[in-house]
Order: sequence, then structure tokens, then C-alpha cells
Amino acid sequence: MSDFLPTGIQLSYLVAASLFILGLKQLGSPATARQGNFVAAVGMLLAIVATMLDQHVLNYEMILVGLVIGSLIGIVAAYKVQMTDMPQMVGLLNGLGGAASALVAVAEFWRLLGNGEAIPLDANISMLLDVLIGGVTFTGSFIAFAKLQGIMSGSPITFPLQQPFNLSLLIAFIAGSAYLIISPHSLPVFLGIVVVSLVLGVMFVIPIGGGDMPVVISLLNSFSGLAAAAAGFVVMNNMLIIAGALVGASGIILTEIMCKAMNRSLFSVLFSAFGTAASGGAAGSTGTTDKTVRSIDPEEGAMMLGYARSVVIVPGYGMAVAQAQHNVRELADQLERMGVEVRYAIHPVAGRMPGHMNVLLAEANVPYEQLHDMDDINPQFEQTDVALVIGANDVVNPAARSDTSSPIYGMPILEVDRAKQTIVIKRGMSAGFAGVDNDLFYKDKTTMLFGSAKDMVGKLVSEVKQL
Repeated sequence: MSDFLPTGIQLSYLVAASLFILGLKQLGSPATARQGNFVAAVGMLLAIVATMLDQHVLNYEMILVGLVIGSLIGIVAAYKVQMTDMPQMVGLLNGLGGAASALVAVAEFWRLLGNGEAIPLDANISMLLDVLIGGVTFTGSFIAFAKLQGIMSGSPITFPLQQPFNLSLLIAFIAGSAYLIISPHSLPVFLGIVVVSLVLGVMFVIPIGGGDMPVVISLLNSFSGLAAAAAGFVVMNNMLIIAGALVGASGIILTEIMCKAMNRSLFSVLFSAFGTAASGGAAGSTGTTDKTVRSIDPEEGAMMLGYARSVVIVPGYGMAVAQAQHNVRELADQLERMGVEVRYAIHPVAGRMPGHMNVLLAEANVPYEQLHDMDDINPQFEQTDVALVIGANDVVNPAARSDTSSPIYGMPILEVDRAKQTIVIKRGMSAGFAGVDNDLFYKDKTTMLFGSAKDMVGKLVSEVKQL
């Protein structure tokens, strides 16, 4: 039995790792995402049970206390946090994951120091990496949370010599780490690099604008996985290494997808402070005098939608802010009862986290088969009678396709201007995150329906019912 237990634990880890991979695969599609989440959760449960049977786990009472407290917090959060607040929730969970990994390194260092044990070089390097990645993930994610929650400004925060200051922090961390490799038992130096890593996380995120949060959240998610993998090397746990590596790799892949969707490099996202007032240049002015827009009221909008054969709804961050997803679903249902074909066009970076629009529409029980990504729906816009844009801006701006002087030139967009008619629901004529005027608003085939997304969609539903 004593020989079987370690083998059984490793086999359980192998099965859990397989379930993680299968779960990640299923998370790639809205239709299988829920099942994928469940499969991955089963794998995590198996990994936790196997770890608790390991001889190194001695204090089951403390584990039980942590399990109860964490479960209670999770249950309350699941019921209390609105779906529109999921970006903040994801950012918060990323930060807690990074903090947990960093605390593993701190606890291991404290244990070895208290016991007077020698710290092997490989364990020392693993702890240092864990502190760096986990600390940056922790404070960086909380800054992202604060920006998304409105606790602090979502605009980039910059100051003179900011990058040299950040570089000096990194050099200080490297110098402290080098000292600890030579003299591993220096507690003040170790605590010093912990503080430096936390400050680095703050400095890493504050110059990034709120509109770049999909990329930042993806990257911090990857960091949390890498921190977990480093923690796995600290405590020599194969399952933690595998799980962390999977999260880290998938996060990096998703980050690259997000950057491509904005036609920007990761370096530009992290260091250009994109979204400041200057980024729009002359084109960013909303006081244009030589362009006119055509506005309509809900009655006219309802007639255009109700007598169309096909409608494509394009949700954006404005829909999320107004929490209009249920009204949108009601409008779609009413149009379908009138024989109108309704589909949804989803841009990869619409909203404030990857899949933000998918999450909101799923909460409103929008059928998965009606959701279409950018590459699938763009060729169909020319055969679409009406494109209904709800709170989206930069992701539908034709300037990205035609204006070489625009900051968003080359960014893949949803080509709603190719539809026969386009209705844009928006509070006003303000520019999007990129700070540039939207050429779509001035197109001959575009009409503006000014007002809150929730109110306007609700009025459209009432008017459509009267047709």
C-alpha cells in the first residue's frame, strides 16, 4: 500500500492534467464552454484530493478552514456579482492567484530560514521567480480591477522618467536576487525584493488605458499561471507545474489574439499609454463642422428593423455599461416572431475582457448559434438589411480600413458600413477609446439613435410590437 500511494497520486495527476487539456479545448467555443468549465473543475478536484493524500500535507484542519472560507466567499460572489462586472471579477481572481503563488514562495523561504536549512540553488531561483511573477500579478491585477471598477481613472497614468524608474525597480530586483543566490539567508533582502515586485505590478498597469484591459487581463491571467508553475517547482508538485504551464500558455495565446484584433503589438499596449487625449490627434476632435449626421427616433428605427429580412446586432461596451443585454434579447425575439433573421456579430476586443460580449449575451440566454465572430460575419454584411450597433465604437470605425493617418488604421473591424442600413445607438458623438472620430456616424446609410442603450432598445421593443 505504501508503494501504491505515490504511484496512485501521480496517476491521478495525469488524469487531472488530461481533464484540464480537454476543458481548455471545450472552452474555445461558446457552445461547449460550460461543459469545458465543468470538466476542468473535476480535474482540479481530483488534483486537490490527490495532493491532500500526499504525505507532505499534514494539517488537514487548516485546509478545511480555508476550504470553508473560500467556498463561502465564492458562493456569495457568484450570487452578488453582476455579469456586467465580470471583467473586474476576473481581474480580482487573477490577482488572488498571483498572491497565492507568491505566498507559497514566502512561506517556503520562511520555513527553510526558520529551520536553518540550506537553500538549494534551484529552489532559490524558483522562489525568486515566484515572488517576481506573483507579486506583479497581484498588484497589477488589483490596479486593473480598480480601473475597471471606476475606483481610479481608466485613463493611462504617466509621469516623467516613468520607464527609467521602472527599469531601476527591475534592476533592484535582479540585484537583490543575485545577492540572495550568493547569501540565501538574508531576510531583509528577501522582504525587500517582495516589496519591489509589488511596486513593479502597480507601475506595470497604471500607464495602460481602460480600453486595453482585454489584453491586460489576458496577460495577467498568463502571469498567474506562470506564478503557479513557479510555485510548483518550489514545492516540487508536478500537478501545479502542469496546471500553471497550461494557464500560462493559453493566456499568452489569448493575449496574442487580442493584440492582433487591435492591430497593435504587445509592446505598444504596455508602453505607449494609448488612449490619451493626444493619441487621437486632429482626427480625435468631436467638434467636426463639415460633417452631418442623420438621427432618428425609436419609431423610425422600429420600422427599419421590423420590415427588414435580416438584422445583425453588434454589441459593444456601451451595452455592457447600460446592462441592456436582456432588452437586446427581447428585441431579437420580437423580430424573429415577425420573420426577421437575427444574428450577433462579436468583435474579439469588444468590452473590457476577452469574451465579454459572449458572457453578457449568454446571461440573457441568447442562442449560441446566433453568435458569429468577426471573420464569419464580415462577408455577410453586404446581404444584411440592417446592422444595429449598440454601444460599439472603434471596432466598427471604417477609418481603420481606409484612413492611413488614423491611429487605428489596419485594425480589423466589423464592417457594418457595408450593410444596406446601419443604426447606431449611442449617448452622443464622443470618440471611442482610441480618441478618433468615427467615420461610420457620417455615412449616408447610417442613422443615429441617441440615448442610453437600455432605454433606446426598450423603446424599440415597444415600437416593434405595435407594427
